[in-house]
This record gives sequence, C-alpha cells and structure tokens, in this order.
Amino acid sequence: MKIINSVNNFVNYLLIFLKFLNFIHCKFSSVKIVGCMKFWKFYILVICAFSLTACNSSKNISYKSSEYHKKERKGNSSGSKNANSVLTAAKKYLGTPYKYGGTTRSGLDCSGLVINAFDAVGYQMPRISRDQANEGKEIRLRDVQEGDLVFFKTSGSSISHVGIVEEVKNGEIFFIHASTSKGVMVSSLEETYWNKRFVKATRVL
Repeated sequence: MKIINSVNNFVNYLLIFLKFLNFIHCKFSSVKIVGCMKFWKFYILVICAFSLTACNSSKNISYKSSEYHKKERKGNSSGSKNANSVLTAAKKYLGTPYKYGGTTRSGLDCSGLVINAFDAVGYQMPRISRDQANEGKEIRLRDVQEGDLVFFKTSGSSISHVGIVEEVKNGEIFFIHASTSKGVMVSSLEETYWNKRFVKATRVL
C-alpha cells in the first residue's frame, strides 16, 4: 500500500511539472501544434508506465479478508469435476457418528471419511491422516479450493486430524470432517479451535 501511495504522489508531482513544461514548450515553440502533439504523446507514455507500475504493486491479503476471492480451476475441468464428486461422497456421511478406525455409515473417523470420499473418484488414500498429508502438493491457504485437504495437530506434535474443504465463502474456509464429539459435520477454519491447530493444506486432485 505504501508503494502505491508513493507512486501516486510521484505521479501527481510529475503531472504538475509536465504541465509546466508543456506550457513553456507550447508558448515559445515556433511550431506550436506539432510540438504540443509530440509532447502529449510523451506525456501519455509516461503516465501509462507509472500506471502499470502501480497496478503491478501487490499487497498481502489474509484468507479472512473480504478481498479474498476464490480462484477458479482454470484449465483443469477434470480436477473440478473430481472435487465435486469427492464432496458429494463426503456429504453423504453428514451426521454419521464418530468411530475410531471406522469407515462405514455406522461410524468413521476423519481419515476414514477422506478415504471413502476419494474412493468415489478412484483415488486410494492412506489410512491415517499423518500419511494422507503427504499426498498431493502443499498449497497456500489463500489458494485453497473445494476438494482440497486441510490438516491439523489436535494432539501431540504430529498431524492427527484432516478435513475436506467444502466451501470458500468471502474468504472464510469451511471444511467437512469427522469430529470426535459431533461426528461428521462442517466447521469453519475461523473457529478459534481449528485456526490455532491448523498445520497445512494440500491439493490431491
């Protein structure tokens, strides 16, 4: 933001200076019209150059910010289709009670939910969340999309919980997972409990 303000201030001063030069040039030039036209061409090029510099200046945007916008999976329609299939499969388990080591509708744990969801697209995931975290590639939290995985440390020093990103709305990330207390449900990464225990996000599809 400071860079953009500095550029804008510089451009404003430059405008004043250029206008002064333009007045002197057009006032005393023997060929006023042609000279002024050439000057204004140069004037426009300078302004365009500084405008591009200002536009290319970037600032960090928190995933919680209202300026955060979900990015489309451009050029990867198959990935988007698979992500939808994974979420559809995962949502079928909403309300299912938690059961350590479970993988059925009678009860399942967080990694069991991920296994069943990815089975829907023919992708075999490892059995435990710690190993699932090694699948795919790690991505920045601000780049997260539906179908990506989010990992947490809920106990101990290693990854022990996983969820599937269900939606990104106005920068807020919602994920579906198997909670030990409430079973399969949707939570927000902005909830203090999950925000403090977040480790990383990955994209498998």
